[in-house]
Amino acid sequence: MGFTFAHQRLVLVLVAASMVGVSLANKEWGSLGSHSHPHHPHNHTNGPKRIIVGGSQNWHFGVNYTDWSLKNGPFYINDTLVFKYDPPSNTTFPHNVYLLPHLKSFLNCNLRKAKMIANPTQGSGNGFEFVLKKWKSYYFACGERNGFHCKVGLMKFAVVSPLRRRH
Repeated sequence: MGFTFAHQRLVLVLVAASMVGVSLANKEWGSLGSHSHPHHPHNHTNGPKRIIVGGSQNWHFGVNYTDWSLKNGPFYINDTLVFKYDPPSNTTFPHNVYLLPHLKSFLNCNLRKAKMIANPTQGSGNGFEFVLKKWKSYYFACGERNGFHCKVGLMKFAVVSPLRRRH
């Protein structure tokens, strides 16, 4: 029996539900007894943060960025994600940053409708900065070698940018 379209949709729904479940389990999310809405976590910091994607490891092949984002999130509206990577050379592989349009393209590392937001040279020096401007899901991936870095090198992660709490 083959993997039908209905099976693919079911898997997609289950993955999406799992992502929401993990997000809701995050310790930063509001509780039912708080004055904030329980499904919209609030940033308790004073303002936007500047986050280096991957921390000290930066943006490179072989780091599980989905795991990194779950451990280092949530990331809030107006936070800046900084993608730092070495410029292409004889000793380094090139990297870039794509913004994928939806969960299905993210899961499959499908770059056909994705938008390159940083080319291989933009991550050098201070890095490429991306501000989370809207309350929405963002799907990031490295598109080098036709998605190989995304598929095999785990260079992809998703962000849902919640609202900040106003004091």
